[in-house]
Amino acid sequence: MQRTRFESIGSYTPETVRSTEELIDSLAVPRSLDLERITGIKNRRVYDSRPDHYESSFDLALQAIDDCLRHSDYRADELDIIISASITRTRGKDVFCYAPAFALMLGNAIGATSARHFDVSNACAGMMTGVLVLDRMIKAGVVRNGLVVSGEQITPIAETAVREISKPYDPQFAALTVGDAAVAVVLDDRGDDHDEIHYVELMTAAGGAEHCLGMPSDQSAGIALYTDNRAMQNEGRYLQAINRMDAFLKETGRTWESEKYDYWIHHQFSGPVIEYLGHLTEQHFGTPMPQALNVLHEYGNTASTSHFLVLHEYLAQQKIPKGSKVLMIPEASGIVSGHLAATISRLEA
Repeated sequence: MQRTRFESIGSYTPETVRSTEELIDSLAVPRSLDLERITGIKNRRVYDSRPDHYESSFDLALQAIDDCLRHSDYRADELDIIISASITRTRGKDVFCYAPAFALMLGNAIGATSARHFDVSNACAGMMTGVLVLDRMIKAGVVRNGLVVSGEQITPIAETAVREISKPYDPQFAALTVGDAAVAVVLDDRGDDHDEIHYVELMTAAGGAEHCLGMPSDQSAGIALYTDNRAMQNEGRYLQAINRMDAFLKETGRTWESEKYDYWIHHQFSGPVIEYLGHLTEQHFGTPMPQALNVLHEYGNTASTSHFLVLHEYLAQQKIPKGSKVLMIPEASGIVSGHLAATISRLEA
């Protein structure tokens, strides 16, 4: 079986910064809400909405691909497959694309016209789902390499929430945490002891799918996100994910301590909750947790791009030594949980 690795990584975040304080001050119904304390999010990046500089999901994704290929040994026309994992699929203002596949349009734009292509959709676990599928395809010998990309122009849901939130506990509250970003990674079949994706496992508990829904607003022409945080974010849900990882480790003859994770990256949705997840996991396994890597303070919840945006930012700051073992933990509506573990030496940002 082929050993896979992350060959290169790229990202793009818009230049416009919007603070949590500014967002709360612009609520249609003024209210006292310390969102920064509750979530740990101070700022987020917001797409350029000027007509002559408009940044759609497509534009963001192209920027991330360009950055990724600058660090890659592969040219665009050498890619075997392109997988797009965006939740938001805008191309131009107010144009949401269902077909053709976003991956096809992106491939054509970069000159990868002979690459296979398809889209995956799995909420905030989309990027990790794309990596899982490509990892399996490489190990099965179907392709030798490929690119997974996601461009998320998701702050329009925050714009809708600002206009429509009217209650102390409002289902659009979570929409205030999001930020725009794009990431791309190239995987190939040249993994070794220094660079390898060890495993990617995901599990969906579909019973929670109704707790986080993105759809047209029921009040205006905007796009909205309706979330029941109390139902979706609770100890029972977290323990379900922890128990599933424990079962995976036992089934494969591993232990948490034997894996020797250097860093771990959670979905960037709430600083206090990420700390609580660390506490629950440490309590369950009875051993100290790896160092947590987070960028939500400055970027917010960037949806499907969040884990790889964290990875890129820490690589750019040269804060991940070569040979480090990184564990990624998804948290997505569906409800999706799981884990990705990889040793990283080649990646640069």
